[in-house]
Amino acid sequence: ITENGACFKDIVEGHAIHDTQRIDFFKSYLSNVLKAKKEGVPVSGYFVWSLTDNFEWSEGYEPRFGLIHVNFKSQKRIIKDSGHWFKEFLSN
Repeated sequence: ITENGACFKDIVEGHAIHDTQRIDFFKSYLSNVLKAKKEGVPVSGYFVWSLTDNFEWSEGYEPRFGLIHVNFKSQKRIIKDSGHWFKEFLSN
């Protein structure tokens, strides 16, 4: 799998982004990747799209895919709940 992710409207609440929809997406998707692997599909890697919010050629800066929120004016970054979840997931 080259890359995959989910775009949702992120709301900055203080110094946090509670993106539970994105976490649910990754939980479901990765459980199905594991199921496919157990059934013999040759899965050798997985990449999240994307580490940080970025410019999308067809949509500009509006869609937010990243595990890290980027304020494009100030360049300040905030790790989203999904980024913290992914760290925990990979640590286990």
